[in-house]
Amino acid sequence: MRAMRLRRAIPLGRTTLINSALGLLLVGGGTWAYFMISGDAEPAQANTTRTVAVAQGTVTATVTADGSIESANTMSADFATGGTVTAIKVKVGDKVAKGAVLATVDATEVKESRQTAARNLDAARDALDRAEDGGDDSSIANAENQVAQAESTLAAAKRAVDGTVLKAPMAGTVVAISGAVGGSSGGSSGGGNGSSSSSSSSGSGFVQLADLTKLQVAAGVAEADATRLKAGQSATVTWNALTGATATGKVSAISPTASSGNTVTYPIEVLLDSIPEGTRLGQTVSLSVTVDEVADAVYVPAAAVRTAGGRTTVTVVANGVQETRAVEIGLRGDAYTVIVSGVTVGEQVVLATVTSGTGNQQQFPGGGPGGFTGGGFGGNTGNRPAGGNR
Repeated sequence: MRAMRLRRAIPLGRTTLINSALGLLLVGGGTWAYFMISGDAEPAQANTTRTVAVAQGTVTATVTADGSIESANTMSADFATGGTVTAIKVKVGDKVAKGAVLATVDATEVKESRQTAARNLDAARDALDRAEDGGDDSSIANAENQVAQAESTLAAAKRAVDGTVLKAPMAGTVVAISGAVGGSSGGSSGGGNGSSSSSSSSGSGFVQLADLTKLQVAAGVAEADATRLKAGQSATVTWNALTGATATGKVSAISPTASSGNTVTYPIEVLLDSIPEGTRLGQTVSLSVTVDEVADAVYVPAAAVRTAGGRTTVTVVANGVQETRAVEIGLRGDAYTVIVSGVTVGEQVVLATVTSGTGNQQQFPGGGPGGFTGGGFGGNTGNRPAGGNR
């Protein structure tokens, strides 16, 4: 009874006030927990400046392309006289010497023609002898013409017989045979041994030969890159199918005419200085041609250079203070830019700004970490060009 009387003694207004306070505390706590869990609370952002030291060394600019291996010296041998193939003396992969017999065709008819031509020549010479013994000048002149024609016919008949034997026009390796025994060989339009040569392709002769000791890369480069190429420039070649296989070479030819296709490219040839083991014709390779090079140059990563309104600058950091400094640049290499004036070796330049905040976003000049091929610098370290100083 006493307890009941005590509860009744509490005024109604105070009870309402206490309940309202408790409700506000619950609502406030829930709201705080919601924002903490949902991540809507926005922390303060912190900026970190990434720098790299100005260095000195060799800066290069290159043109790259994909290409394939081919022989730098090839020939297509074809019969001078058409006929039925009677023998093929070689097979694909054989090495042959210049003048070696490759194949033959049936020579029966042309040998008969040679014999007839020889008899006709004997008859023409006899007629000339008779004309000279008792004929007039006109008869003698006519007999001399007959002899000349007979000699020409016999010479052609001999070439036709010779043309039934196909000989190697060069020393090399047989890379293709376009025929079989019993088949027909059309022969070439010319005389001689019926061979034709090409410096870059094997053509379509009966037997195709290639010099496998002298190889080159055939590639196509974009029109903007073609203007930077010159004969004699050094190149590096990497094989796609041969692990670790590389070779050096030099640009030997640049076509003045673009190849046909949807993209404008210009064919080039790079003669190899050496041939890695396992190299075969037709293998795909990656080609890098050095088109410009500056030795002992002061340089910075390309990502550190800014150009706007005709003014080129870098941001130098000294004692924690950033200074935007105008510079004169030289060669723009693949990953580095030569600085002619404006900074000295060892000074720290801003490479990238990392913004840590919502979503942990990072911003790099040049479109990626470090802004150059091969990744960015971490602090004051990173990859250098060949010959560069850290």
